[in-house]
Amino acid sequence: MTASLVAGIRRMAGRLRRGRAGRDPGWRRWRGAALALSSLAGCASGPPPPDWQGHAKAALERSVEASLAGNGRVEAVELARARAEVARTGRPDLLARVELSHCAAEVASLVFGPCTAFEPLRTDAAAAERAYADYLRARVAPTDIALLPEAHRVVAAGGPNDPPNVAALTGIADPLARLVAAGVLFEAGRGDPQLIATAVDTASQQGWRRPLLAWLGVELRRAEQSGAVDAAQRLRRRIDLVERGGAA
Repeated sequence: MTASLVAGIRRMAGRLRRGRAGRDPGWRRWRGAALALSSLAGCASGPPPPDWQGHAKAALERSVEASLAGNGRVEAVELARARAEVARTGRPDLLARVELSHCAAEVASLVFGPCTAFEPLRTDAAAAERAYADYLRARVAPTDIALLPEAHRVVAAGGPNDPPNVAALTGIADPLARLVAAGVLFEAGRGDPQLIATAVDTASQQGWRRPLLAWLGVELRRAEQSGAVDAAQRLRRRIDLVERGGAA
């Protein structure tokens, strides 16, 4: 294997490690087979990763991006494609992780409720996936917090009457994981103004239309309820700008 090919494979593996699939804790648990590309750098030949894996990863990424952009049609098409690719393995535990990725994107946009497609797969899912599904509904048991992805453990700690750990929230480097954590805290009744502002800023910085509109809506309701007329007008202008897509 030439030095240039070895270097190319290592660069590809590095991009996979840093790629958007890493945003979702459920997906990250099973993308390791794709990262096995890096092991090719030490040998002359080896089997390529299975087609389903690359196709499923790409489709799930596109589905999540479409969800955040508010493009429901593309989201549904790509999610169906990801499900079909994973179903080729006959492994419900892997499909469960796809469903959790989808539901996490919903929580980031303040869409709550049971992760419906995950529930029939719960029996075959690992304990960590079951804990994460409960976490997305703000119902994770204290004894299961240790099973959550590391970034979410500190955020999940605390009772319903405790203020949110905003420092831990802002310390989550990945913006999607940060929005998911903010959504979970909001659903748990722990969404104080600082948390809401953090979520708005995160969605705005990423240009994620759907969660931005959801979180701006929360800020607007708070401003209206408190009689903050100027703030409410400013928020309406922001919402109108996003909804119009910049059109005059």
